[in-house]
Amino acid sequence: MPQILDQDCRTAPDSPLVVEVTRGAMVESRHRACYAVCDSAGRVVLSGGDFERPIYGRSAIKPLQAIPLLESGAAARWSLGSAEIAAACASHGGEPRHVRTVGDWLGRLGLSEADLECGAHLPLHEPSARALLRSGGAPTQLHNNCSGKHSGFLSTALHLGHPTKGYVRYEHPVQQRILGVLESFCGLDLSRAPRGIDGCGIPVIGIPLGNLALAMARFADPHDQPEARQAAVARIAAAMAEEPFMVAGSGRFCTAVMAATAGRALIKTGAEGVYCGALPGLGLGIALKVDDGASRAAEVLMAQLLYRLEVLDEATLAKLPEALDVPLKNRAGRLVGHVRKAEGCCL
Repeated sequence: MPQILDQDCRTAPDSPLVVEVTRGAMVESRHRACYAVCDSAGRVVLSGGDFERPIYGRSAIKPLQAIPLLESGAAARWSLGSAEIAAACASHGGEPRHVRTVGDWLGRLGLSEADLECGAHLPLHEPSARALLRSGGAPTQLHNNCSGKHSGFLSTALHLGHPTKGYVRYEHPVQQRILGVLESFCGLDLSRAPRGIDGCGIPVIGIPLGNLALAMARFADPHDQPEARQAAVARIAAAMAEEPFMVAGSGRFCTAVMAATAGRALIKTGAEGVYCGALPGLGLGIALKVDDGASRAAEVLMAQLLYRLEVLDEATLAKLPEALDVPLKNRAGRLVGHVRKAEGCCL
């Protein structure tokens, strides 16, 4: 593993207490997490907890999974723009623009939602879900938050002449290409790493948190990668910065931070309290995992890390007034507490 430069939070192997939830005069809940910030040379510049413990990166590593779409030439062949490339990195809310973009993209391939192997669910964006149900419609694979990622896999398979059926399987050539990218960026042989199945059906690989931070640092600063891979990373980064809405959607933390920082922070959420980020201007990568899987804590911790690294300055925070201290409101809209950095947290 890389050399540790900042050990102020790593005095014990237990994950540090990083976020607390208050209600009135009491702290009602507390969240522990591990995190690492790494540069592309493998030096850990900030850490907390056991970052050598493997985790599943879940949807937080979608920008890495999109690299073969660009690197193979598939994106160019199918004339994909920033909206589609950002959607390939997305856990989108299933809003009309998301659904329309992915549907049109599949049509360009001569495919349809029936070719997506991600399953269907209601839009994550509640107003869109309510509108769909009011209209008498039913959710389809296009509404799945991973439909853009899966469309990217299908685009790559078609371009390279691979089967489109079964593209979610670990043994499929597209998934093996993605595995190769992960091994290169993480600096690990992952052939014997723990494996599982993600919510959308694709393989998930157990990777130490510090190596995920290294992978995101190499995404932020890919100077030592082959030329085609550097170009692929640059195009994905530009698409996420240009189309932050497509990466998540209305009211979503990922979208708000990328828009407010104008792409200086390219961040991506994942299930079970995972978050990753690439900071191109600093050449740094971030990976974090909240032990209890709470996304509310992951967002506050990511904001605190970005603030510590001065990516979120006072001017940017003015656009994100609730990033560091999230108000907790009851059903009537009354302020009853806060989700914030835990007292005594070293960040």
